[in-house]
Amino acid sequence: MAPVLPPARIIDPASVPALNWGAIGNGWIVRLFTEALHAHTRQRIRAVAGRNAGRAAAFAAELGIDRAHESPQALVADPAIDVVYVGTPHSSHREMALLAIAAGKHVLVEKPLALSAEEGREIASAARAAGVFVMEAMWTRYLPQSDIIRQLLADGALGDVDLVMADFGFVAAFDPAGRMWDPAVGGGALLDAGVYPLSFASSVLGAPSRITASGAMTTTGVDARAVVQLTAAGGANAVVATSMVSALPVRASIVGSAGRIDIPTPFFGPSGVVLTLGSIGSEDTASWTDDRFKTMHEGLSDQANALASYVAEGRTESPLHPLDEAVTVLGTIDEVRRQVASQDDAARGAGTPGSESGV
Repeated sequence: MAPVLPPARIIDPASVPALNWGAIGNGWIVRLFTEALHAHTRQRIRAVAGRNAGRAAAFAAELGIDRAHESPQALVADPAIDVVYVGTPHSSHREMALLAIAAGKHVLVEKPLALSAEEGREIASAARAAGVFVMEAMWTRYLPQSDIIRQLLADGALGDVDLVMADFGFVAAFDPAGRMWDPAVGGGALLDAGVYPLSFASSVLGAPSRITASGAMTTTGVDARAVVQLTAAGGANAVVATSMVSALPVRASIVGSAGRIDIPTPFFGPSGVVLTLGSIGSEDTASWTDDRFKTMHEGLSDQANALASYVAEGRTESPLHPLDEAVTVLGTIDEVRRQVASQDDAARGAGTPGSESGV
C-alpha cells in the first residue's frame, strides 16, 4: 500500500495583510520578486531605489512601481513603506539591512544574509534592538514542498534520519572583473549557490558539530567548488556539493532507517516531494508535484506571504528560519572557505597547481 503524503499547508494570500514594500536594487532578482508578488499576492512594491537614480526610475516605470527614490536612504525614510526588500549584491547586504533597520522598517534580505557570520550577527543584533522583523530570503523554507517535508520529519515517517544530500552548481563564464569571480564583492560558489544546500541540511539536521571540506579556489581568489561533509551532534551526516565551474544535478535527499525523501531538481525552487518507504525490492512510493506556476521564480511569492503573516502575528523573526540559524549557516560557509583556501595554499606551497581559473 502506497504511503500517504500530508497535505501542503499553503498560505492564502487574502488571509494576510497587504503590506507596502520598498525594494533596494533593480537587478534581475528584484525584477523577478516584484513580478511574483504582483502576480500572486496582495503585497505590492511601492517604491524602488538603487545606486543610480536614473536606472531606478526606468525600472519603476517598466514594472509599474509607484515611485523611484533617489537613494536607498530616501527609500527607507519613506513613511509609506512597511517592508524593505534588499536585493543588492552580497557585499552590500549588511549595509542596506542596517540602514533599513535603523529607519524602523521590517526587512527581507536576499540570500545570503551577509558575507560572513560576523556580519550576520551584527544584523541580528540590530534587528533585535530595534524590534523590527528581519528575515533572510531563503525562499525554499516557505515553499509547500518544505511544509510537507517538515510534517513527514515531525511524524517520524523516515525513522532515524542519518543522511542528507544536496547540491547546487552551475557553470559561470570566467570573468575576472565579474561579481562571481571577485572576492571584494562576495564572489564564489558558496555564497551564491552553496548557501542553498547548506541551509537545506541545516533545516533537517541543525547546526553541525564537525565540518570537513575539500575543493578548489579560482585564480582570482574565490571558491570555485566545494564538497562538504557535515556531522550533526547526534551523529547524522550531510554531504553537500557546490560549484560555479560545473553543472550539478541540483537535487536533495533525506535518508532514514525507514525510507527516504527525494526532492527533484531544482530542489531549492517549486518542484515536489517523493516519499519512498521500505527497501530495495519492497519499496512503496508517494509523490507530490508543485504545479502552481509556469516559471520557477513565481515561487518567490510564498516567502512574501509568509513574511506578511509573521508581521501580522507580531513576530520579529521567522519561526521557520530564525536569524541565529542563518548566521550559523554563514559560519559554516566561513569555515568551508577557510578549509578550501588553506588546502589551495598548501598545494601551491608544495609546487602543485591548486587554483582553477574556471575556463
